[in-house]
Amino acid sequence: MSSIRGELVAETFNYDGGRLVTVYVPPVPAEAVVFAGDGQLISRWGGVLEAADVPPTMIVGTHGLDDEMLRLHEYSPAFDAERFAAHEKFFVEDVRQWARSRFGVALPAERTAVFGVSASGELALAVGLRHPDIYGAVFCASPGAGYRPPAVMPKSLPRAYLVAGTLEPFFLENATRWDVALRGAGADVVMTERAGSHGGAFWREEFPLMVAWAFGRDC
Repeated sequence: MSSIRGELVAETFNYDGGRLVTVYVPPVPAEAVVFAGDGQLISRWGGVLEAADVPPTMIVGTHGLDDEMLRLHEYSPAFDAERFAAHEKFFVEDVRQWARSRFGVALPAERTAVFGVSASGELALAVGLRHPDIYGAVFCASPGAGYRPPAVMPKSLPRAYLVAGTLEPFFLENATRWDVALRGAGADVVMTERAGSHGGAFWREEFPLMVAWAFGRDC
């Protein structure tokens, strides 16, 4: 894990009996913000952004559940629509409004992304497609197959950066399915295959490339 010069700030919300959100605050004012599921993991990747030539980017990471089934039900609308909707409201409205108030981060969609890995990759795709006015870009690593491209894609779509590993064929197939669907609907898409298995280091290593693609500068 890379060391960081920025700050990690944690806050517990009342949602679902108490839910942590961890924020990586860059050492200079943020020029972009990434909202992420599985925040206990992704919010700690600020160091890889500091080591790359990317704009200073805040990470607002909502923690996921330890129970894999409940985590999937929060992150994918395909299983439990009511639970997904409650978490979507928390993620899109409550956490975002708190970040605006607490850190003064109120950036336009073109400087805002949503990010997830595995099941939270489904969350990133789902909320990105539902709220392109908020999230101008979706970063998605190795998505699961619970949430699939809708038969009719929305007219307005965010940009999307997808990555999956060559040693995780199930997740690579899912990412490829989304690549084909989004491109077919006219979206701006990057799809990358990396050597690696599910949960591999390529998730973290791809993050600064995603940020550079969405917000400018080369890594």
